[in-house]
Order: sequence, then structure tokens, then C-alpha cells
Amino acid sequence: MDDRPQKAHRPSQSGPKAEKKDKAQGKKKHENGFNEKAFAPNSGRRAMRQGMRKAELDQTKLHVPLVDRTPKAAPAPVVIAIVGPPGVGKTMLLKSLVRRYTKHTLSDIRGPVTLVAGRTRRLTFIECNNDLNSMIDIGKIADLVLLMVDASFGFEMETFEFLNILQTHGFPKVVGVLTHLDLIKKVSLQRETKKALKKRFWTEIYDGAKLFYLSGVLNGRYPDTEINNMCRFISAMKFRPLIFRNNHPYLLADRLEDMTPREQVKQDPKGDRTITLYGYVRGTNLKETTKVHVPGVGDLDIKSLKLLSDPCPLPTSESEKKRRLADKAKMIHAPMSDVGGVMYDKDAVYINVPGSFTRKPDGDGEGVPQGEGEQMVMDLQDVTATIEDNIAKSQIRLLGSSKAPIILTEEQNDGTGDESDEDELEEGDSEQDDDEIFELEGEEEDPNEDEFDQSNEAGPSTGRKSQRQPHRSVRDLMSKPVTGGGDLAFADSDSDLGPLSEGERGQQDGEDNAEDLDDEDSDEEMDGGGIGDEEAPRWKAHLSSQATADYNSRTRRRPRDLMKLIYKSALTPEQILKADGKQDEQESPKDEDADEDEFFKFKRSTTFGEDGQEILDRSKTAVKPESLAQWEAEAMLDSIRHLFITGDKLGDEMDADEDADLEGDEDDEDDEGGSDDGGFEDLENPDSSINPPKKADEKKVLKKSGKPQDRAAALLAKKEALKRKFDAQYDDAEDPANKMDVYTAAKEEMAQQQALNDKEFEGMDQESRALVEGYRPGTYIRVELANVPYEMVENFSPIYPILVGGLLPAEERFGYVQVRIKRHRWFAKTLKTNDPLIFSVGWRRFQSIPIYSLDDHSIRMRMLKYTPEHMHCFATFYGPVSLPNTGFCAFNSLGNNNVAFRVSATGVVLDIDRSTAIVKKIKLTGVPFKIFKNTAFIKDMFTSSLEVAKFEGAHIRTVSGIRGQIKKALPKPEGTFRATFEDKIQMSDIIFLRAWYSIQPRKFYNPVTSLLLADKDKWSAMRLTGQVRLAKGIATPLQANSKYKKIERPSRAFRPLKIPAKLQAELPYAAKPKNLATSTGKSYLEKRAVVLEPEEKKAIEIMQQMRTLRKEQLLLRKKTKSEAHNKYLKKVAQEEEIKGEKRKAEKKEYMRQAGKKAKREAADEENPKKRRRT
Repeated sequence: MDDRPQKAHRPSQSGPKAEKKDKAQGKKKHENGFNEKAFAPNSGRRAMRQGMRKAELDQTKLHVPLVDRTPKAAPAPVVIAIVGPPGVGKTMLLKSLVRRYTKHTLSDIRGPVTLVAGRTRRLTFIECNNDLNSMIDIGKIADLVLLMVDASFGFEMETFEFLNILQTHGFPKVVGVLTHLDLIKKVSLQRETKKALKKRFWTEIYDGAKLFYLSGVLNGRYPDTEINNMCRFISAMKFRPLIFRNNHPYLLADRLEDMTPREQVKQDPKGDRTITLYGYVRGTNLKETTKVHVPGVGDLDIKSLKLLSDPCPLPTSESEKKRRLADKAKMIHAPMSDVGGVMYDKDAVYINVPGSFTRKPDGDGEGVPQGEGEQMVMDLQDVTATIEDNIAKSQIRLLGSSKAPIILTEEQNDGTGDESDEDELEEGDSEQDDDEIFELEGEEEDPNEDEFDQSNEAGPSTGRKSQRQPHRSVRDLMSKPVTGGGDLAFADSDSDLGPLSEGERGQQDGEDNAEDLDDEDSDEEMDGGGIGDEEAPRWKAHLSSQATADYNSRTRRRPRDLMKLIYKSALTPEQILKADGKQDEQESPKDEDADEDEFFKFKRSTTFGEDGQEILDRSKTAVKPESLAQWEAEAMLDSIRHLFITGDKLGDEMDADEDADLEGDEDDEDDEGGSDDGGFEDLENPDSSINPPKKADEKKVLKKSGKPQDRAAALLAKKEALKRKFDAQYDDAEDPANKMDVYTAAKEEMAQQQALNDKEFEGMDQESRALVEGYRPGTYIRVELANVPYEMVENFSPIYPILVGGLLPAEERFGYVQVRIKRHRWFAKTLKTNDPLIFSVGWRRFQSIPIYSLDDHSIRMRMLKYTPEHMHCFATFYGPVSLPNTGFCAFNSLGNNNVAFRVSATGVVLDIDRSTAIVKKIKLTGVPFKIFKNTAFIKDMFTSSLEVAKFEGAHIRTVSGIRGQIKKALPKPEGTFRATFEDKIQMSDIIFLRAWYSIQPRKFYNPVTSLLLADKDKWSAMRLTGQVRLAKGIATPLQANSKYKKIERPSRAFRPLKIPAKLQAELPYAAKPKNLATSTGKSYLEKRAVVLEPEEKKAIEIMQQMRTLRKEQLLLRKKTKSEAHNKYLKKVAQEEEIKGEKRKAEKKEYMRQAGKKAKREAADEENPKKRRRT
């Protein structure tokens, strides 16, 4: 074997690798030309057949183009659901896939697991438990389904139920996974099992559906080779957007937190909670105003949305250059699972330290160094006081020169419960209040007080030996008149100015004359006794004017973000124009009281002067006064005079006809939207210049040139330009050979629209864009929901998925929904009208009472008592409105105690009309009590004259087929009426009336709230009357009229037909009645005597003897057969006795094995980690 030469490498001659090598080497394909004869067909018929087949394949690949709303840069993770019956190996497959992608071994997987699978793809794995509610929710959001099947057992009922749920909710991609193949020891049987399961799987999905085989388990995981093949297939899959998900935003929550204050929970444990859910946005953009529905909880309102950093980001561009992902890029995000020993719960974070550790003194040399998790736990154990106690004991030095720290006392601690709210409010207002400055508290308490006088009263104890000298900024000094020579204070040196910000420090370094905005010195220098102007430093000269100029320049350089003020704040337009985040001190005393304990407080400069006039409209850009001077020139005013109604058109020198032509041309220009006066460029007209001449210039040219030829030439050129523009807009100038088909044109149009949308939001920051269009798919956000039932938090379980689905505005209202429904062929019972049914429509699951109907020749909707067999019908029920063409499925119950197929019906929504028009057939019967020639009085059909009046003119009919009509009610007795018939009726006739009675579905809506229960599969719906009687043990009441009775129809004696003698005489003989008199005596045949001949007697005797012998032979034969049969029965009885003993022994052995099996199953239930082997 070793001496055999190694097979030589043969490089590929075609394919991507070969083309890449040829391109690198500079080789060109078909350098010497393409040989057309090499690929020419031998037969024209065969070529035509191949062309037709290729065209058919191309047509089958076409589908309705859908807008892919998934962002290209950072798409949302692909949701991969692992579905299957219990004990099939779902958790083991998830652990193997996570191990393959991230090299992490998870011992307890709960909730979604998000990880990075490639340079541009992230995956979210979620395991679906054996619960019908979870299967419905997973079927609505899964992009790929790994359907696991136990090959040793076969397909189970849960698998087919889940496939039917998928079919009604969009049918994502499905990949089959066969497990437990190692339990089938025989190779031939294993091959046959694979073949049979693949055939059945293809029948349910489609021919060619992918099916993976997992042969066994090695080291607690599936084989790496099989898992690698599955991962490669998953990484290369492409997903087409589904219609419902492409129109609705939704979010798969990977974490839940209870944000309700603990004190509120203690006071009202059963009150509504405020929770936050975390997850990636999928589908369309999610806005804060969107109403959402949480399946299993109900409709909720979003309190707030916040964009968070991506916990599982895609690798950067540096790592994308490599062929494989670096280990640091293989990230995993599974908050509910034990990733790294940290696990999140609804109200706590758990750190798992495996093994055992001891606390040893630091000086012990034998101590083993602890890891980061162990050290964190030890540090937490060392804490003896809470954070609140540590803060209360802490000391703060407000300034570096302070001699005594500030200590929080009990008196100062009162009334500070809303500090967090104030901090949040100050955070939100910091972006928009550019002209806010800090100021000492209590400065404006007395408006008549001199602003620069120091207070002599002792203030609160702040740790200083003497009270701090108040100071103001130069900004406020400029807003009030200076009343005296000693009102302005300056610092002696730069050190007295205090610390400056980075921007102010940079300005101070870059300018020769620095500014002094925060001066703490007294007024001595400005007084006469201080330093004079001659002795003052040069940098102090004109300080007030320099400060004002610098403030104005900084205000102009920092324009306010109006979009944030409008969309992100709740300010009024007046407050936005004032650049004031809050009301004035006079208007909001609440804010003034709230800031009493603060050392500094905000002072906002007003935008109104002393006379009450607005100084500047800050919603518009500042305009220089010099730029307004050009509008005083008459030439500028004349140039735009024709734009107004009162302006001249072209002047009085032109003729009336030319005037009309020019005005017509101007109107055409205005209609086309290409008027030159507006300053727009005609991009479609190649002849138009970049700077087209103004109309005023054209008018001047036409006025100067008095020649009619020049004016006609100008008009002609203008008309030709308009004609070229019209032709370019409406004529089809494309080459027919390059013209795109409908499918390509639709895709091109969607691509252009997507590019236009991206260009519109190109220069906008992420927060402003989210305010306008919402949070895009792929972003990781925190959703805060208010008024959530407390049961959701108390009974939260991470193994059940939490889905937040956005509702469209049309889906928020309720009404009557009309659907087309069909009972599932595997559901055993027939659906009955007015029996409650559980619907899964859109994001919602609810119980309602449907009424089934059928279209009766497009005349009426006739009610059906039962659903028809193997055909569709209509159903109308009350519930939340859904858009047409939305698929749904229906169930009778959602519990796991039903062993039969649980999907009752499937269908699609047809109409969202809130009104219904369903009629029910009704048959009224009556009998005549008085008969005339063609008229009769009828009773027992109505009970009052009002009912008769309602049915006047209605058609009636007798059982024998005589038609009639209701005429008028009789005065007595009540409810009787007169009717006319086409012939005389009999007293024994029954008259009936066919009518239609309008019915309406009951307004019953019962949402499924399974997530609010501790046992999620025990949700109880409204039951039928029979189910309630069965549970209560109540017997069904029997009515006498409902019992089946024996039908007794007495025979009727009809009188003989009597034809008058005059009529008989005129009838022909064949039609005359033959009335024969009945004879009382015997007939001739009865009277005559029969005499036999001797030969006849002898023959009769011989026949009698032969019959006697035959009877004897039959009796003897019967006796012989009975004896032989008795012997046979004895022999069979002996054999049965022997077989009975054998069966008894076999039964005994079977029961012994069954007992062992029951013990093993009980042991497996106690320890579910052990796999059952059969």
C-alpha cells in the first residue's frame, strides 16, 4: 500500500477558483474567439425542447418581488428554532451548535442564545418546548426551523401539528434532523428507515427538502463532522422576507426585568408592574407610539424605547479581512443561560462559582489564587454596609480650597426623594439650553435687592469657616443696566478665575485678550479707591464688550438641534422659542421649591426685553442687517415684481397676440413645474443651462428689440424647448431590446426607492433618525412596558418565549371578521356553529364564537349548522381586526391532555368589514280552519297581527304543491290571516312559509393569557355546556318532544270517484269506468271436479316415493356430518387448551417485562438526563 504512487493533483479548469487564478495571471477566456459549432445542437427539435424547458424553469423561479427591509450593514440575527417532541435531543443539538460556533459549553440553556456565526451573520437559537402556545409563537418568528425526528420511533403528532401551524403563518425554511439512528442496529433496516422518513418528510414539505442524519452521541455531543456540515449549510442559507413579518415590527425578548419600585410592590403586591424587555428589532421599524401585543399577556402600550449598545456585535472591518473569525469575534449573548457563570433573572443576577473555595489569610503562602468570578463573590461577601449607607457617610469637598467637607445631615436629607427624576430632567434639558448658567440659590428671592451686594445673613452650614462670596457670570451682567461705577468686579490674576472648561481654556490660550467669565473678587478695583484704568493690566481693558462678543459668537457657532427639541421633548412652541426647558420662576414655583436644597441652580436668560418685545426669533437663522439693504434697490424689486399677482406680465409694448402667446407659454411652464423664476434647473432638458436667464432679462431683451422677427424667434425657441421637455417626459425613448420585463422593472423600482430612502437619512444622527422613522431592524433596544399584570412577573419562566409584536393602526380596533375556513382533515369532530373556537390570527391568540355560512348564489350568506366535509366555507366572528390575506389556524383546546390531532381548522382572513349580513332559514307552518273556493283562513302560523303585517305578500305553499300568497290579517282570532291559492285546498293540507331570519355573531372575545399562569398549559377556555355537565356530574335534561317516538301513520280511506252520468255518456269507451258487480258465489274454476287417469296416478305415487327416499338420505347424511363435527370440536378443544397454557405463560412473561419497563420509565422521569433506550 505504501509503495503505491500518490495521485497527482489536477488543478480545476473551470469554476470560481480557476477564473480567479486566470485573472491573477492575466489570462483571458476565449482569447481566440468562441467556437459556435462546439455547442451547437444536433437536432432543432431538441434545441427547441431545451429552450422551452429553460424558459419554464426561469418562470417557476419568478415570485412576487418583496421589499427586503433588513438593513445591509447590521442585520438582525437569524432566528433558528429547534422543534421536536420531548426526548428527541433538542437541548443536545443546541449545545453542540453553540460549542461549534463559540467554543462555549453551556450546561443550562434557557431562553434565546445569540451568537456570531460569520462576518455578516448572527444567529439566535431558541428551543421550543412541547407546548402548543410556544409552538404557535415560535412558528410566527422563526426564520429557520430545525425539525427533529426520533428515527427509532418515527413522526409524532406534535411534528405534524407544528407543520400545519407553519403553513398558516408564512412557512419559513424547514430542515429535518433525524436522531437516535444508533438505536437501529441493523444497517439494512437503518437504510430503509431513512428512506421511508425522507419520503414522508418530502411529502409534508416539498420534494428535495434537506434532511440531516445524526448517528449517535460522543462525549455528550453529536459528532463534530455532522455538526460542521449542518453549520455550513445554515451559514449559506438565504431567507426570503415573509409578507406578514415584512409589515409588522416585532421583538424576541431575551431578558426581562421588573422596574417597579420595591416600595410599591410591598404596598400592593398584586398591582400592575412596569417591566423592561431587551431584544433585537425585527421586521419593520418600531416606533414609541406603536401599540404592541405580547402573546399570552395581551395588548400593552410602550412607555419608552431606548437604544442600547449591541451585546453581540458583528466583527469589525479589520477582522473581516481574515478568512476565519478570530476567537475574540466569536461572541455569545444568552442572558438567561449560564454563560461564563453569570445568569440573569427577572429581579437578580446570579454568579455561579463551580467547586468549593476557602478563604485564607493574605499572608498564607499556600493560598491558591482565585479567579475573577471567585474574587468578585468574595468581595461581595466582605461588604458590610449598603451603598446608601456609604453615601450617607461620605464627605464632599465642593472646591479644592474648601477647608471643611460637606456632610449630609438628616435635616438636609428630607425631601430629596425625587433626585433621580430631577437628574433625568436636567440631562434631557442640557442639550437644548445653551444659554443656561449656574447661580447660587436664593439670589433672586428679593428682586429689589442689589445683585452685587453680599448677604450678611448666616447661610446653612456648608463646611466653610465663612460664607462663600457669591459671583455672577458676565452673561447676566449684560442683561441688566449697570448702575454705578463699582458694579463690575475683575480678578487680579488668571488663578482667581477658577478652573475653565476645555473649550474656554483653548480660547484663552489662542487669544491675546482673555475673558474673565467667573470673577470671585469684590468691587474694590472698580471703585475710586482701587486700581485705576492706567494701572489696570492690559488684558482687563474692554473686558465687558469682549465677553459680550464672545458669547454672541459662541451662540451663533452652536445652533440648536430643533429636531430633538420637537420630537424628543414635551416643550411647547413658546418654550422652544425662548430656549427654556422649564417655565419661568414666576410661573413654576414647584421647580423653585425643588431646587431649594441645591447649591447651584439654573438661571435661564429670557428672550424678551424690558418693553416686552421679542429680541430675536430663534427658530430662524440670524440675518445680518447688511444683507437686507439690497432689497431697497428698485432694480431688485422690479426683477421679482412679475412673480406676484399685481405685477406686470411682459410690458405694454407687446401686441395682444404675442402677449397671449407668451402668457400661454408661461402657464405651460408653471404647469410643468419647470419655471425659471423659481431658480430650479431643468435636469431632464439637456439644452437648459445651469443658470437660466431671468424672466426680467427676457422682458428687457424683448422690449429693446422692437423687431417682430426677433420676438417671433424667441417665442419659437421657447416652444421648441418646451416640446423637447414634453417628449423627454412622455415618449418612450428606450431601446426595445434593452427594455426590462415586469419582474426586473419592479425590482429596479424597489431598489431605487430604497436608495432614495437611504439618501434621505444619510446625514442624520441615529437618535434623530429613530425619532422620525423609528428604530430600524437589527438594533438592540430596551422596551419599557407599563401596566403589566403582576402574574407575568411572578410566574415568569425563561423556557417560554416572550414575543413583542407591533400592531398596525388598523389592527387596534375590534369588529366582525369574515374568514374562509376549512376543517382539518385529521380533526375527528365536525365543527358546529356557536361552539367556541380558539383562533391564532396575527400576533394574537383568542377565543371567539364563530358562525359558519355559505354564499347562496351571490344572493345571501346562508348560515350553516355544521362545517361541510372536505370543502371551504365562510365564518364570521367577533375579534380584533386583521388585514386581508392573513393566515390563521384554530384549535378547540390548547392543553396537552388531548391525544388526538389538535389543529381544528385553517383558513385566511377575507374581509375586515365591521358589519355582517348572515341569514338563517326558517320554516313556519299553519293549517286551514275555513276553506272557500280559492281562499282560505289559516291559523297556527303567527301569534299576532303585527307578525302577519310583516309578512303580507309573502309566498306560501301546501305540502301537495299548491302555491298561495298571504293577503291580510283577520281581526279574530289573533294571528290568523286570509290567503289565496291557485286551487282549492283541503282541510288536511299543511301550509308552510319559507323565510330568512337575520342573525349576528355574539360579541365574545377571550384572549389567551397563558404567560400569566404558573402552569402554562393549564389555561382554561370557555367550555361547552356538555363539558360543564360532564365535569359537574349533571345529567342532561330530557325533553318529551326531543325523544324519538314510533311513527304511526293511520291509513286514510278515500271516497270513491263519482263521475256524473252525463259526463260518462260523452266519454269514449276506453275512458269510461268499468264498474263490475261483485259475485257472491264460487267461480267455474272453483266448482269443476278433476278426475285423474291411471297413468297420472301411478306417476304421482312414484314421485312421492322418490321424495320420501330423498328425505331419508338427507337425514342420514346430516347425522353422519354431526358426528364427525363433534369429533372435530373435541380435537379443537384439546388444542385450544394446550394453546391457552402457552398464552398464559407468554402473558406472564410479557407482564414481567412491562413491569421492568414501567420501573425504568419512572426512574427516567426522576432523572431526565438519562436517555430512554428501547
